[in-house]
Amino acid sequence: MHDSILTHARSRYLWISLALGIVSIILYVWHEPSVAPNGGTWLGYTLGTIAALLIVWLMMFGIRKRSYTTTMGSTRGWLSAHIYLGTILILLALLHCGFQFGWNLHTFTLVLMMVVIFSGFFGVYTYLRYPALMTRNRESATRDAMLDEIHEIDQNALALADGIAPEIHAVVLRSIENTRLGGGVWTQLRARDGSDIAIARIRQAIVQRDTQLGAGPAPLQAGQTIIAMVDFLAGGADDKQSEALRKLIDMLSRKRSLATRVARDIQYQAIMEIWLYIHVPMSVTLLAALIGHIISVFFYW
Repeated sequence: MHDSILTHARSRYLWISLALGIVSIILYVWHEPSVAPNGGTWLGYTLGTIAALLIVWLMMFGIRKRSYTTTMGSTRGWLSAHIYLGTILILLALLHCGFQFGWNLHTFTLVLMMVVIFSGFFGVYTYLRYPALMTRNRESATRDAMLDEIHEIDQNALALADGIAPEIHAVVLRSIENTRLGGGVWTQLRARDGSDIAIARIRQAIVQRDTQLGAGPAPLQAGQTIIAMVDFLAGGADDKQSEALRKLIDMLSRKRSLATRVARDIQYQAIMEIWLYIHVPMSVTLLAALIGHIISVFFYW
């Protein structure tokens, strides 16, 4: 059976987290302070201390996953503990403050902690879902291999277009120049490759033209690449040119398929990484707020 980060070591850290949560709830119910439950009671201090230590320990995961020679447990085990112990922090923090909130540093620290934890939930979702999608999308090829094939197709397409007509060469060159893979964050998330969107529809336009016997030119909405190539066929291209053009269309369709897969691969990777731009900075901010929270408790309460 596949051992995922959620079932690592027979879900050891799930049971540890559940035990910690159950014990905390029992103590909270049993505890009867003279005032309303809050962080200033002995139980509040105890749960707060445990929660603070957990936060510091959880932030050490960033150090652990970059320590390749350490013997302090596997990265998978640390990540499993990171998920479950991070989740139980929600309960510990709420019991620590006795469900009392206000417009102050203490509640701000709690809110920051929630943001960090829920961004982590999204991270878990992405790492459980998107690696499999990336594998299926790549079809046993690496991104570099697909990019190399796109480059090879571009060169072959230009060479083939040279033997057809200057206007066809210009169309292919424009398609190559317009191909943009990657780019800014928004471009990556949209999974757009930036090439002429008409390339994938060229074959359909050719079929439509061939089936319209004696009819006038069909109304085309596909884009300049289709218009240029189909009009060239309709304008009296000889058999050799027509065959070369159809071969060129197949070649560009293959490129379009590859470019789409590369753009989607970039999109999946961007989704898997973008949450870290929230999770990591917020974690550092949380640590600073936690220090301020502790100092204010011991020196100003």
